[in-house]
Amino acid sequence: MAQSISLIPVRGIPEIKPNDNLVEAIQNALSQNSLTLEEADILVCAQKIISKAENRIVDLNKVQPSPYAHTLSKEVSKDPRLIEVILSETTKIIKMDQRKPEKGRLIVETRGGVISANAGVDASNVSGGDMVTLLPIDSDESADKLAQGFKDRLGIDVAIIITDTVGRPWRDGLVDIAIGCSGIKALKDYRGESDSKGFELNATVMAVADEIASAAGLLMEKADSVPVVIVRGYEYETGGNGAKELIRNPEDDLFR
Repeated sequence: MAQSISLIPVRGIPEIKPNDNLVEAIQNALSQNSLTLEEADILVCAQKIISKAENRIVDLNKVQPSPYAHTLSKEVSKDPRLIEVILSETTKIIKMDQRKPEKGRLIVETRGGVISANAGVDASNVSGGDMVTLLPIDSDESADKLAQGFKDRLGIDVAIIITDTVGRPWRDGLVDIAIGCSGIKALKDYRGESDSKGFELNATVMAVADEIASAAGLLMEKADSVPVVIVRGYEYETGGNGAKELIRNPEDDLFR
């Protein structure tokens, strides 16, 4: 039987500052909107509020670019200070080019293993000027702490998915993906089961955490200031090893 899934935006979360208590901020916003978390809800949180609370913020005015950063900045037409910050978050440069004079691209592997443009370093929705945010050091650990915080406060188990907005090979447009999760298996393995016609499935593993992240992203438009969405009604598998399960092994990746 098909499930009915609800997506509930949590409005009214204030501007998050370093060391803010995210559990308290989210709970206050829930109360203001007459919302309550329920057992087995999935709380989808935009990466930006996690990074702000964890003080993953850099003032570019305090960054001293290396000679290499200066060299790369000319190749991709980006601020050398920004390049230096990107390099500090990078384990491997996957691709870079400047096919358009005004739009250089730097695709890298982050310290967390995610392949993304500019290592997830972002100047949007910070405080203006030369401030940028970085991805959490360990997004799965951040999700675990948030889940435990709600467990301690409310006495219920909720799953947490932390999202970021990324581009995709072969397709235009951006989508939200899971870069951290807790309490939910990021992948659902259908191999060995049968489809509706009785054929055995041998290659179907669904990235459910990414699917949930993208669905919640419909309510997380950047201009609307909705960094948290409740997903209710999806019967997920608990446990798992976080969003790191979504990262394909390099030896299995044809495109690196």
